[in-house]
Amino acid sequence: MTEQQPHRFERGTDGPKVIVAGLDGSDSSMRAAAYAAGLARRQNAMLALVYVQPVMTAGAALGVPVSGATGEVAEDLVSEIRAATERFSDAWDMRWEFHTFRGDPYNGLVTAADELKADAVVVGASESAGHRFVGSVAVRLVKAGRWPVTVVP
Repeated sequence: MTEQQPHRFERGTDGPKVIVAGLDGSDSSMRAAAYAAGLARRQNAMLALVYVQPVMTAGAALGVPVSGATGEVAEDLVSEIRAATERFSDAWDMRWEFHTFRGDPYNGLVTAADELKADAVVVGASESAGHRFVGSVAVRLVKAGRWPVTVVP
């Protein structure tokens, strides 16, 4: 019979330290960011808001310049986030960062979660009908099984 060791509680180590929230400007991604902000505030975690800039879109394939457009989306998202933090300064009393990564949304979020050492990932549910056939970013993140993933409708 082996002797059972008493459970040792470690103060301050429970819960996530970094929560990654994927943003793309859609309503569901903004709800996901708000949900992640609440989690981060309650858990005293760092909130990493991540926008993945597409490398190439259909417009780029046809010769339409898009590199500036994705940068503008990132700047617009930062402006929206900053405005929200000013309006709700008490509610947003937490640590947060905004990051941009390049690539497709799934691989960009995987890279972000790995580089930022995420303990959890929060994304909005897909608003695209095509994802029923191909699979949404959220489903792919869940299937990867590397972090707890919360999908916000």
